[in-house]
Amino acid sequence: MGTRNIVVLPYDEKWKQDFIDIRNELLEVLSGLVLSIEHVGSTSVPGLSAKPIIDIDVVIEDYSKFDEVVDALSNIGYWHKGDGDIPQREVFDYEGKEHLRDHHLYVCPKDSAELNRHISFRDYLRSHPEAVSEYSRIKKEGAELFPHDIDSYIEHKSPFIEQIYSEIGLK
Repeated sequence: MGTRNIVVLPYDEKWKQDFIDIRNELLEVLSGLVLSIEHVGSTSVPGLSAKPIIDIDVVIEDYSKFDEVVDALSNIGYWHKGDGDIPQREVFDYEGKEHLRDHHLYVCPKDSAELNRHISFRDYLRSHPEAVSEYSRIKKEGAELFPHDIDSYIEHKSPFIEQIYSEIGLK
């Protein structure tokens, strides 16, 4: 059971700029090594309530450039933590980024199932306002019910997420 305080806020237009600021800093060292840098997760969906943490997927062709990406990211304060038990989604942590919004950084090859899930879920929500409204309600409810238990908060949201995955043909 996690013990951090879970705070879900109404959508904030500033999150778009927060992503751009992080992406621009990443591109300073990753330009030419990556295919794209994607804003995923709840902060990437206009109107969706979210924990104010930017989720970012750095997309690479395949693992042939991964070591170069790790080295480049290490030059600006990131380090590789492994895949967190999710294949083809490499987790990075950081320090010295007080000038940026808190964020989660992942590196995924373009054919990663997890990358596909992130992009597909984001794009579904962006085009289904009724789902945004319902997901916002569920997230707020989960934060109220489980303010210090991230595992229970995630479990509370899971049926909704799984329903969307089913609708769009993902596991």
